[in-house]
Amino acid sequence: MTILITGICGFVGTTLARALREHLPGVEILGVDNFIRPGSELNRLELKRLGVKVRHADLRSQSDIDALPDCQWVIDAAANPSVLAGVDGQTSSRQLLEHNLSGTINLLEYCKRARAGFILLSTSRVYSIEPLAQLPVKLVGKTFEPEVPFPPGFSAQGVAESFSVQPPVSLYGSSKLASELLALEYGATFGFPVWINRCGVLAGAGQFGRADQGIFAYWINAYLRRKPLKYIGFGGTGAQVRDALHPADIVPLLLKQMQTETAPVRIVNVSGGRAQSMSLAQLSDWCANRFGSHEIAVDTVPRPFDIPWMVLDSALAAKIWGWQPVRNMESILDEIAQHAQAHPDWLEISAP
Repeated sequence: MTILITGICGFVGTTLARALREHLPGVEILGVDNFIRPGSELNRLELKRLGVKVRHADLRSQSDIDALPDCQWVIDAAANPSVLAGVDGQTSSRQLLEHNLSGTINLLEYCKRARAGFILLSTSRVYSIEPLAQLPVKLVGKTFEPEVPFPPGFSAQGVAESFSVQPPVSLYGSSKLASELLALEYGATFGFPVWINRCGVLAGAGQFGRADQGIFAYWINAYLRRKPLKYIGFGGTGAQVRDALHPADIVPLLLKQMQTETAPVRIVNVSGGRAQSMSLAQLSDWCANRFGSHEIAVDTVPRPFDIPWMVLDSALAAKIWGWQPVRNMESILDEIAQHAQAHPDWLEISAP
């Protein structure tokens, strides 16, 4: 069997390739990447040592995809993952859609030709912003806690798959939601299996250090270096909450999905959940205990698309697939911290 991983030289793609190599030593892994992210070349060298074949390819280019050999499964880990993409002045809205949507279409055409299964790593940001932004919360210590009444599809364990996906969800979220719909349509029309895993915040050692894409890794690296940090919006409390999941924990789910043609549902949440969530203020306390004190600035002006509490409920993945995360929050943060201490120039390498 041959598995194609897109965005393989990113943090998630490299982690998946490494873990799949451990679980499936006899399987051929082929990866493609456009190498536009700083730090990608470092991961390319590691993948080469692991015996993973890596090709330069831009998913926006149909000719690049047409040149790929047939495989049995595609794991799509390539995307511009920032919720501010297309509106932050760093990338255009057209670039975002070309990367995240046009690239998916080209991959689906490839799967149609090769009769390959397709697994899309989607995002929690497909869920509607308005009810999440208006979620009633109370400040408990240094963290927000959601209060009743909960909107439909929401519980004390977080956001379920039945939660609204009505716009606005951000241009980024819309590009991923449209990719989900097209993937399901292609799979049903042309007869190949499609699985969609909506991931929460992915985190771990070696994640590229950008505040808009890997907040846990960025915060720890910046705190350690005494770089400027600030709590934005929400009264400057830093009480906004996210959960964390190590991408290696997704691999047992991927293995089951690649061995299955049908299941009751095609879309599941995959996240660290309530047990692996914390606020920025709590993360700062963790850093202070590890590295010593560092002053955090405050900016009370809210940013677009910010929400106070975002935790995914993965109960459906547990029910359908028997899946649950293995690595706890402490182990994830410790892994990031060790990497940060061993790579003092990581922020400059990965996000100049």
